[in-house]
Amino acid sequence: MLKTLSVDENLRYPFLVIASAVENCCFESKVTTKLLNFMLKVYSDNGNFSEASKTFDYMKDNGIKINERTCTVHLNTLKKADELGLVLDFFGQMVQSGLEISVYSLTCVIDGMCRNGDIKKAREIMEEMSGRGIKPNVITFNILIDSCVKRWDFEELDLVLGLMRKGGVGFNVETYKFLIDGYSSYWKIEAAERLVMEMHDKGLRVDTYLYNLMINGYCKLGAIESVLLLLGRMRDRGVKPNADTFCPIINWYSKVGGMEVAMKYVKEMQKMGFELDKVMYDMLIDRFCQNGMADEAFELRIDMERKGFQADIAVFNQMGEILCETYQTEKAKMLMNIMIKRGICPKMVSFTSAIS
Repeated sequence: MLKTLSVDENLRYPFLVIASAVENCCFESKVTTKLLNFMLKVYSDNGNFSEASKTFDYMKDNGIKINERTCTVHLNTLKKADELGLVLDFFGQMVQSGLEISVYSLTCVIDGMCRNGDIKKAREIMEEMSGRGIKPNVITFNILIDSCVKRWDFEELDLVLGLMRKGGVGFNVETYKFLIDGYSSYWKIEAAERLVMEMHDKGLRVDTYLYNLMINGYCKLGAIESVLLLLGRMRDRGVKPNADTFCPIINWYSKVGGMEVAMKYVKEMQKMGFELDKVMYDMLIDRFCQNGMADEAFELRIDMERKGFQADIAVFNQMGEILCETYQTEKAKMLMNIMIKRGICPKMVSFTSAIS
Protein backbone atom coordinates (compact mmCIF):
# COMPACT_ATOMS: atom_id res chain seq x y z
CA MET A 1 0.00 0.00 0.00
CA LEU A 2 2.82 2.40 0.89
CA LYS A 3 4.54 1.62 -2.40
CA THR A 4 1.33 2.47 -4.31
CA LEU A 5 1.10 5.80 -2.50
CA SER A 6 4.69 6.87 -2.76
CA VAL A 7 6.44 5.24 -5.72
CA ASP A 8 5.38 5.90 -9.28
CA GLU A 9 6.69 7.90 -12.22
CA ASN A 10 5.38 11.22 -10.92
CA LEU A 11 5.96 10.63 -7.18
CA ARG A 12 2.26 11.28 -6.44
CA TYR A 13 2.80 11.80 -2.75
CA PRO A 14 6.27 13.06 -1.75
CA PHE A 15 7.57 11.86 1.57
CA LEU A 16 6.81 15.06 3.48
CA VAL A 17 3.12 14.83 2.46
CA ILE A 18 2.96 11.22 3.70
CA ALA A 19 4.85 12.14 6.89
CA SER A 20 2.37 14.95 7.59
CA ALA A 21 -0.57 12.56 7.15
CA VAL A 22 1.06 10.03 9.47
CA GLU A 23 1.66 12.75 12.06
CA ASN A 24 -2.00 13.90 11.91
CA CYS A 25 -3.60 10.46 11.85
CA CYS A 26 -1.38 8.22 13.99
CA PHE A 27 -1.44 8.77 17.72
CA GLU A 28 0.50 5.66 18.71
CA SER A 29 4.29 6.00 18.51
CA LYS A 30 4.58 2.28 17.77
CA VAL A 31 2.46 2.65 14.61
CA THR A 32 4.32 5.79 13.50
CA THR A 33 7.68 4.06 13.98
CA LYS A 34 6.55 1.01 12.03
CA LEU A 35 5.14 3.05 9.15
CA LEU A 36 8.17 5.28 8.70
CA ASN A 37 10.62 2.37 8.86
CA PHE A 38 8.50 0.71 6.18
CA MET A 39 8.70 3.92 4.14
CA LEU A 40 12.49 3.91 4.33
CA LYS A 41 12.53 0.33 3.05
CA VAL A 42 10.01 1.07 0.27
CA TYR A 43 12.10 3.98 -1.05
CA SER A 44 15.30 1.92 -0.79
CA ASP A 45 13.83 -1.13 -2.56
CA ASN A 46 12.64 1.04 -5.43
CA GLY A 47 15.84 3.01 -5.87
CA ASN A 48 14.42 6.33 -4.63
CA PHE A 49 17.48 7.06 -2.53
CA SER A 50 16.91 10.78 -2.00
CA GLU A 51 13.49 10.13 -0.43
CA ALA A 52 15.03 7.36 1.70
CA SER A 53 17.54 9.91 3.03
CA LYS A 54 14.72 12.41 3.75
CA THR A 55 12.83 9.70 5.64
CA PHE A 56 15.89 8.96 7.77
CA ASP A 57 16.46 12.65 8.56
CA TYR A 58 12.80 13.17 9.45
CA MET A 59 12.84 10.22 11.85
CA LYS A 60 16.09 11.41 13.43
CA ASP A 61 14.83 15.01 13.83
CA ASN A 62 11.52 13.90 15.32
CA GLY A 63 12.91 11.37 17.74
CA ILE A 64 11.32 8.40 15.98
CA LYS A 65 13.17 5.12 16.59
CA ILE A 66 15.10 3.98 13.54
CA ASN A 67 15.51 0.26 12.92
CA GLU A 68 19.24 -0.33 12.40
CA ARG A 69 18.54 -3.50 10.45
CA THR A 70 16.49 -1.50 7.92
CA CYS A 71 19.47 0.85 7.57
CA THR A 72 21.80 -2.09 6.95
CA VAL A 73 19.48 -3.33 4.20
CA HIS A 74 19.51 0.16 2.67
CA LEU A 75 23.32 0.26 2.77
CA ASN A 76 23.41 -3.07 0.92
CA THR A 77 20.96 -1.74 -1.67
CA LEU A 78 23.14 1.33 -2.25
CA LYS A 79 26.23 -0.88 -2.54
CA LYS A 80 24.54 -3.16 -5.11
CA ALA A 81 23.55 -0.06 -7.09
CA ASP A 82 27.25 0.91 -7.09
CA GLU A 83 26.45 4.15 -5.23
CA LEU A 84 29.53 4.19 -3.04
CA GLY A 85 29.27 7.92 -2.35
CA LEU A 86 25.73 7.46 -1.07
CA VAL A 87 26.87 4.46 1.02
CA LEU A 88 29.39 6.66 2.82
CA ASP A 89 26.94 9.56 3.15
CA PHE A 90 24.20 7.38 4.63
CA PHE A 91 26.63 5.61 6.95
CA GLY A 92 27.77 9.05 8.11
CA GLN A 93 24.12 9.95 8.80
CA MET A 94 23.75 6.79 10.84
CA VAL A 95 26.84 7.56 12.93
CA GLN A 96 25.89 11.22 13.51
CA SER A 97 22.38 10.27 14.55
CA GLY A 98 23.73 8.31 17.50
CA LEU A 99 22.20 5.12 16.15
CA GLU A 100 23.78 1.98 17.56
CA ILE A 101 25.76 0.72 14.58
CA SER A 102 26.07 -3.03 14.12
CA VAL A 103 29.07 -4.88 12.74
CA TYR A 104 26.86 -5.84 9.75
CA SER A 105 26.50 -2.19 8.69
CA LEU A 106 30.24 -1.63 9.16
CA THR A 107 31.05 -4.75 7.12
CA CYS A 108 28.76 -3.58 4.32
CA VAL A 109 30.62 -0.25 4.12
CA ILE A 110 34.05 -1.94 4.23
CA ASP A 111 32.99 -4.30 1.44
CA GLY A 112 31.84 -1.39 -0.72
CA MET A 113 35.13 0.47 -0.20
CA CYS A 114 37.21 -2.61 -0.99
CA ARG A 115 35.25 -3.35 -4.17
CA ASN A 116 36.05 0.20 -5.23
CA GLY A 117 39.74 -0.44 -4.54
CA ASP A 118 39.98 2.06 -1.68
CA ILE A 119 41.51 -0.32 0.86
CA LYS A 120 43.29 2.35 2.87
CA LYS A 121 40.08 4.34 3.38
CA ALA A 122 38.25 1.14 4.35
CA ARG A 123 40.90 0.35 6.96
CA GLU A 124 40.74 3.90 8.34
CA ILE A 125 36.95 3.70 8.66
CA MET A 126 37.31 0.38 10.48
CA GLU A 127 39.86 1.88 12.87
CA GLU A 128 37.62 4.87 13.54
CA MET A 129 34.59 2.69 14.21
CA SER A 130 36.66 0.43 16.48
CA GLY A 131 37.46 3.53 18.52
CA ARG A 132 33.71 4.13 18.84
CA GLY A 133 33.19 0.62 20.16
CA ILE A 134 31.99 -0.97 16.92
CA LYS A 135 34.24 -4.01 16.75
CA PRO A 136 34.87 -5.65 13.34
CA ASN A 137 34.57 -9.43 13.21
CA VAL A 138 36.55 -11.99 11.21
CA ILE A 139 34.26 -11.52 8.18
CA THR A 140 35.00 -7.77 8.14
CA PHE A 141 38.74 -8.45 8.34
CA ASN A 142 38.57 -11.15 5.67
CA ILE A 143 37.10 -8.68 3.18
CA LEU A 144 40.05 -6.37 3.74
CA ILE A 145 42.59 -9.19 3.68
CA ASP A 146 41.20 -10.58 0.42
CA SER A 147 41.36 -7.14 -1.20
CA CYS A 148 44.95 -6.58 -0.02
CA VAL A 149 46.31 -9.91 -1.29
CA LYS A 150 44.50 -9.68 -4.63
CA ARG A 151 46.28 -6.36 -5.23
CA TRP A 152 49.55 -7.57 -3.65
CA ASP A 153 49.31 -4.64 -1.25
CA PHE A 154 51.33 -6.31 1.50
CA GLU A 155 52.12 -3.03 3.28
CA GLU A 156 48.42 -2.41 3.86
CA LEU A 157 47.95 -6.11 4.67
CA ASP A 158 50.45 -5.86 7.53
CA LEU A 159 48.45 -2.95 9.00
CA VAL A 160 45.20 -4.93 8.72
CA LEU A 161 46.74 -8.01 10.36
CA GLY A 162 48.10 -5.77 13.12
CA LEU A 163 44.57 -4.45 13.80
CA MET A 164 43.29 -8.00 13.81
CA ARG A 165 45.81 -9.04 16.46
CA LYS A 166 45.11 -5.90 18.49
CA GLY A 167 41.38 -6.64 18.42
CA GLY A 168 41.91 -10.25 19.44
CA VAL A 169 40.22 -11.58 16.29
CA GLY A 170 41.57 -14.97 15.25
CA PHE A 171 41.91 -16.43 11.76
CA ASN A 172 39.25 -18.74 10.39
CA VAL A 173 39.68 -21.12 7.43
CA GLU A 174 38.76 -18.38 4.94
CA THR A 175 41.40 -16.03 6.37
CA TYR A 176 44.08 -18.69 5.85
CA LYS A 177 42.87 -19.39 2.31
CA PHE A 178 43.00 -15.72 1.31
CA LEU A 179 46.50 -15.30 2.76
CA ILE A 180 47.90 -18.53 1.30
CA ASP A 181 46.46 -17.70 -2.12
CA GLY A 182 47.92 -14.19 -1.99
CA TYR A 183 51.37 -15.23 -0.78
CA SER A 184 51.57 -18.08 -3.32
CA SER A 185 50.60 -15.86 -6.24
CA TYR A 186 53.35 -13.40 -5.24
CA TRP A 187 55.90 -16.24 -4.87
CA LYS A 188 56.07 -15.89 -1.08
CA ILE A 189 55.72 -19.65 -0.94
CA GLU A 190 57.57 -20.19 2.33
CA ALA A 191 55.19 -17.79 4.10
CA ALA A 192 52.24 -19.66 2.57
CA GLU A 193 53.69 -23.00 3.68
CA ARG A 194 54.07 -21.75 7.27
CA LEU A 195 50.38 -20.84 7.30
CA VAL A 196 49.42 -24.30 6.04
CA MET A 197 51.44 -25.93 8.81
CA GLU A 198 49.76 -23.57 11.29
CA MET A 199 46.38 -24.74 10.01
CA HIS A 200 47.40 -28.36 10.58
CA ASP A 201 48.60 -27.53 14.11
CA LYS A 202 45.24 -25.92 14.91
CA GLY A 203 43.34 -28.92 13.56
CA LEU A 204 41.82 -26.93 10.69
CA ARG A 205 41.02 -28.75 7.47
CA VAL A 206 43.61 -28.14 4.75
CA ASP A 207 42.30 -29.05 1.32
CA THR A 208 44.16 -30.07 -1.82
CA TYR A 209 43.64 -26.64 -3.39
CA LEU A 210 45.92 -24.94 -0.84
CA TYR A 211 48.73 -27.44 -1.41
CA ASN A 212 48.30 -27.02 -5.17
CA LEU A 213 48.80 -23.26 -4.84
CA MET A 214 52.17 -23.80 -3.17
CA ILE A 215 53.25 -26.60 -5.53
CA ASN A 216 52.44 -24.41 -8.51
CA GLY A 217 54.35 -21.52 -6.95
CA TYR A 218 57.47 -23.61 -6.22
CA CYS A 219 57.36 -25.02 -9.77
CA LYS A 220 57.31 -21.50 -11.22
CA LEU A 221 60.36 -20.69 -9.10
CA GLY A 222 62.07 -23.88 -10.29
CA ALA A 223 62.40 -25.12 -6.69
CA ILE A 224 61.59 -28.73 -7.54
CA GLU A 225 63.15 -30.11 -4.33
CA SER A 226 60.71 -28.02 -2.30
CA VAL A 227 57.90 -29.33 -4.51
CA LEU A 228 58.81 -32.95 -3.82
CA LEU A 229 59.13 -32.30 -0.07
CA LEU A 230 55.73 -30.62 -0.09
CA LEU A 231 54.21 -33.49 -2.04
CA GLY A 232 55.54 -35.89 0.60
CA ARG A 233 54.15 -33.77 3.46
CA MET A 234 50.84 -33.57 1.69
CA ARG A 235 50.57 -37.36 1.53
CA ASP A 236 51.78 -37.76 5.13
CA ARG A 237 48.96 -35.44 6.24
CA GLY A 238 46.37 -37.50 4.36
CA VAL A 239 45.64 -34.80 1.76
CA LYS A 240 45.01 -36.49 -1.59
CA PRO A 241 46.58 -35.02 -4.76
CA ASN A 242 44.43 -34.33 -7.81
CA ALA A 243 45.12 -33.47 -11.46
CA ASP A 244 46.00 -29.86 -10.58
CA THR A 245 48.66 -31.18 -8.18
CA PHE A 246 50.48 -33.12 -10.90
CA CYS A 247 50.12 -30.78 -13.89
CA PRO A 248 52.69 -28.13 -12.78
CA ILE A 249 55.15 -30.90 -11.83
CA ILE A 250 54.71 -32.60 -15.22
CA ASN A 251 55.05 -29.22 -16.92
CA TRP A 252 58.28 -28.40 -15.06
CA TYR A 253 60.03 -31.72 -15.75
CA SER A 254 59.05 -31.68 -19.43
CA LYS A 255 60.22 -28.07 -19.73
CA VAL A 256 63.74 -28.94 -18.52
CA GLY A 257 63.90 -32.05 -20.69
CA GLY A 258 63.06 -34.61 -18.02
CA MET A 259 60.46 -36.34 -20.16
CA GLU A 260 60.90 -39.73 -18.51
CA VAL A 261 60.19 -38.29 -15.04
CA ALA A 262 57.32 -36.21 -16.44
CA MET A 263 55.68 -39.35 -17.88
CA LYS A 264 56.22 -41.14 -14.54
CA TYR A 265 54.00 -38.51 -12.93
CA VAL A 266 51.51 -38.80 -15.80
CA LYS A 267 51.18 -42.53 -15.07
CA GLU A 268 50.89 -41.91 -11.34
CA MET A 269 48.18 -39.35 -12.00
CA GLN A 270 46.30 -41.76 -14.29
CA LYS A 271 46.51 -44.55 -11.71
CA MET A 272 44.65 -42.26 -9.33
CA GLY A 273 41.88 -41.83 -11.89
CA PHE A 274 42.89 -38.43 -13.28
CA GLU A 275 43.42 -37.93 -17.01
CA LEU A 276 45.36 -35.38 -19.01
CA ASP A 277 43.34 -32.67 -20.69
CA LYS A 278 43.90 -31.43 -24.25
CA VAL A 279 46.23 -28.62 -23.15
CA MET A 280 48.49 -31.07 -21.30
CA TYR A 281 48.53 -33.51 -24.25
CA ASP A 282 49.49 -30.73 -26.67
CA MET A 283 52.19 -29.50 -24.30
CA LEU A 284 53.74 -32.95 -23.82
CA ILE A 285 53.73 -33.75 -27.55
CA ASP A 286 55.40 -30.38 -28.17
CA ARG A 287 58.07 -31.13 -25.54
CA PHE A 288 58.69 -34.65 -26.95
CA CYS A 289 59.22 -33.07 -30.37
CA GLN A 290 61.57 -30.44 -28.93
CA ASN A 291 63.63 -33.24 -27.37
CA GLY A 292 63.75 -35.20 -30.66
CA MET A 293 61.55 -38.01 -29.26
CA ALA A 294 59.43 -38.60 -32.36
CA ASP A 295 58.13 -42.08 -31.43
CA GLU A 296 56.95 -40.92 -28.00
CA ALA A 297 55.21 -37.91 -29.52
CA PHE A 298 53.50 -40.13 -32.12
CA GLU A 299 52.30 -42.65 -29.49
CA LEU A 300 51.03 -39.90 -27.21
CA ARG A 301 49.01 -38.43 -30.09
CA ILE A 302 47.34 -41.83 -30.58
CA ASP A 303 46.53 -41.98 -26.86
CA MET A 304 45.19 -38.44 -27.07
CA GLU A 305 42.85 -39.35 -29.92
CA ARG A 306 41.61 -42.41 -28.02
CA LYS A 307 40.59 -40.07 -25.18
CA GLY A 308 38.50 -38.01 -27.59
CA PHE A 309 40.90 -35.09 -28.17
CA GLN A 310 42.17 -33.88 -31.52
CA ALA A 311 45.64 -32.39 -31.75
CA ASP A 312 46.04 -28.81 -32.99
CA ILE A 313 47.35 -28.10 -36.51
CA ALA A 314 50.62 -26.82 -35.04
CA VAL A 315 51.10 -30.12 -33.19
CA PHE A 316 50.51 -32.15 -36.37
CA ASN A 317 52.98 -30.02 -38.33
CA GLN A 318 55.57 -30.24 -35.56
CA MET A 319 55.25 -34.03 -35.39
CA GLY A 320 55.46 -34.26 -39.18
CA GLU A 321 58.68 -32.28 -39.14
CA ILE A 322 60.37 -34.37 -36.42
CA LEU A 323 59.22 -37.64 -38.07
CA CYS A 324 60.67 -36.55 -41.38
CA GLU A 325 63.91 -35.46 -39.71
CA THR A 326 64.24 -38.94 -38.14
CA TYR A 327 63.41 -40.63 -41.49
CA GLN A 328 60.09 -42.07 -40.27
CA THR A 329 58.30 -41.16 -43.48
CA GLU A 330 55.56 -43.79 -43.17
CA LYS A 331 54.37 -42.30 -39.90
CA ALA A 332 54.66 -38.81 -41.40
CA LYS A 333 52.49 -39.88 -44.35
CA MET A 334 49.93 -41.34 -41.93
CA LEU A 335 49.74 -38.01 -40.11
CA MET A 336 49.46 -36.09 -43.37
CA ASN A 337 46.58 -38.34 -44.54
CA ILE A 338 44.73 -37.84 -41.24
CA MET A 339 45.07 -34.06 -41.65
CA ILE A 340 43.80 -34.13 -45.23
CA LYS A 341 40.79 -36.31 -44.27
CA ARG A 342 39.92 -33.79 -41.57
CA GLY A 343 40.13 -30.92 -44.03
CA ILE A 344 43.35 -29.57 -42.52
CA CYS A 345 46.01 -28.28 -44.87
CA PRO A 346 49.43 -29.67 -43.85
CA LYS A 347 52.42 -27.33 -43.77
CA MET A 348 54.37 -28.58 -46.78
CA VAL A 349 57.77 -27.66 -45.33
CA SER A 350 57.11 -29.97 -42.34
CA PHE A 351 56.23 -32.95 -44.55
CA THR A 352 58.82 -32.47 -47.31
CA SER A 353 60.43 -35.92 -47.19
CA ALA A 354 57.06 -37.64 -46.77
CA ILE A 355 55.77 -35.93 -49.94
CA SER A 356 58.91 -36.70 -51.93
